[in-house]
Amino acid sequence: MKSQPQKCTATKPLGRALGALLFAALLSVGNAAWAAQVAGMVARLSGPLMAKKADGSVKVLALRSEIESGDTLVSEKNTYAQIKFIDNSEITLRPGTTFKVENFSFDEGKPEADNASYSLVKGGLRSITGLMGKRNKEKFSLKTPNATIGIRGTTFVVQYVGADAGGIPTPGGRAAAPALPPGLHVSVSEGAIIVTNNGGSLGFQAGQFGYVPSMTQPPVIVPSNPGLQFTPPPTFETGTVGPVASNGAKPDNSVDCVVR
Repeated sequence: MKSQPQKCTATKPLGRALGALLFAALLSVGNAAWAAQVAGMVARLSGPLMAKKADGSVKVLALRSEIESGDTLVSEKNTYAQIKFIDNSEITLRPGTTFKVENFSFDEGKPEADNASYSLVKGGLRSITGLMGKRNKEKFSLKTPNATIGIRGTTFVVQYVGADAGGIPTPGGRAAAPALPPGLHVSVSEGAIIVTNNGGSLGFQAGQFGYVPSMTQPPVIVPSNPGLQFTPPPTFETGTVGPVASNGAKPDNSVDCVVR
């Protein structure tokens, strides 16, 4: 007579123990993978800043809050926010800006893995090149609704004005024209950028201003500043404003809030 194969069934306590061990292992792997995606941190802040995470949650950011690859940042009215990336580059958001860190990868010892891909959905920013932009300029790209910007070792300002941008109401009830016409506006203060869309490609050097009316119209050089401004408040430039994030030890005035 053939013996029947034995069935092995874990007892409930053992099953719970194995489940706990498996959960801990998965959690540690997940945390390690998540930690590897950290791109930078909030270095300066003058008001509310939100981050929509890859999992759909929304987090209120503060000074020293971590920024991760995949985050979409939203600066509120009157908010300037400077993001310091791990390659020592800086991107400072102006008020009313939506900006996404689409893909960021940097390892000082592995330049072949460099990647910095961003997207400006609306609003404006100032970008200062870091180590990645100096050793792998072609790995940097900033997408906007009207064009994609590449760098050549650069400090530049960009602002996108949507077609629905309204003017400032006047005492008589009429809306004044917006300071800038709809489209993409750029200003280069150091180095150079190249702006490309379906209409063509054009380079801009330090001291030049540019305008891209739409995705199908080519970039053009404008002879003078059309009104493009980037003027954070003095308190922002000194880095003395904003709550402190609770990364690591939590100070008494820490802010670390996730909205599900």
